[in-house]
Amino acid sequence: MTSIEDLYFLYYKEVYAFILSLSNDVQVAEDVTQDTFLKAMRSIGQFKGDCDIRVWLFQIAKNTFFTYAKKKKKELADSLDEMEEEIADDVNIVEHFDNHETMMEIHRILHTMEEPYKEVFHLRTFGELSFSNIAQIYGKTDSWARVTYHRAKNMIREKMEEML
Repeated sequence: MTSIEDLYFLYYKEVYAFILSLSNDVQVAEDVTQDTFLKAMRSIGQFKGDCDIRVWLFQIAKNTFFTYAKKKKKELADSLDEMEEEIADDVNIVEHFDNHETMMEIHRILHTMEEPYKEVFHLRTFGELSFSNIAQIYGKTDSWARVTYHRAKNMIREKMEEML
C-alpha cells in the first residue's frame, strides 16, 4: 500500500480541484482538502482496497465538503436569526424615541450606567455602528459586543419598567 504522504503528493491537486469546483472558494478548497487528507490519514487502516484509492479520497473529500457546507449554512441561519432579533429589538427601542420625554429618560438612564454598557449602547443605537465595529473599538469579539449591548438594553428596559 502507498503511504499517506505519497497519496498526498499524488492526489492533492486533484482533490483540491474537485473541492474548488464544488465550493468556488479557494480558501474553502484549501481547508477542506487539508481536512480530507487528515481524515484519510486517520482512517487509512479502514481502506479495504475494493475500489481505487482515488475514489475513496474523493468520497472523503465530498463528505468533508458537505459537512463543512452544512455547518456554514447553519451558522449563517443562526446569524440571520440573531440579526432579525436584534433589528426587531432595535426597532422596539427606537419606537420609544418618538416620544421626546421617553428619549430624555433613556438618556438619563444611560448617564447612570457603567461602562462599557453605556458606550456600547450609545454606539449601537445612536452611532448606528455594527457589532463588528464596536468590537474593533474595544479590541473584543463580535459576540462580546452583542452580549454587552443586549445587557445594556435589558438594564434600560428594567429601569424604564420600574418607573412605570
